[in-house]
Amino acid sequence: MSESASDRTANWIDGYLRAWRSNDPDDIGVLFTDDAVYLTAPDAEPRRGRAEIASGWIEDADAPGEWSFDWHVVHETSGIAVVQGRTEYPAERDYLNLWVIRFAADGRASEFTEWYMPRAHEG
Repeated sequence: MSESASDRTANWIDGYLRAWRSNDPDDIGVLFTDDAVYLTAPDAEPRRGRAEIASGWIEDADAPGEWSFDWHVVHETSGIAVVQGRTEYPAERDYLNLWVIRFAADGRASEFTEWYMPRAHEG
């Protein structure tokens, strides 16, 4: 039985959150195809391939427990998901997020692009 698009997206985001908490290269790498492209902003220089994605992720790592993330799917098909989120950094500020995830047939991301917009800290 094949996984539905919504299950695939939820499972991938669960893995993303696990990697975000652990900052473990294996947790990060399993999310992406060998030749995946990761853009930290639409016009950013892309990180290409699992090793470069993991390395860049670790350079930009957030410490576990300093953030929370809520999300919902805006749109998804068999090959793409658009996700809206909100990342809260209680000591800093909040960000509104928009992710575009292009999936390979095996459920890993072949391309990931994120937008994040800061919100004023409420507190």
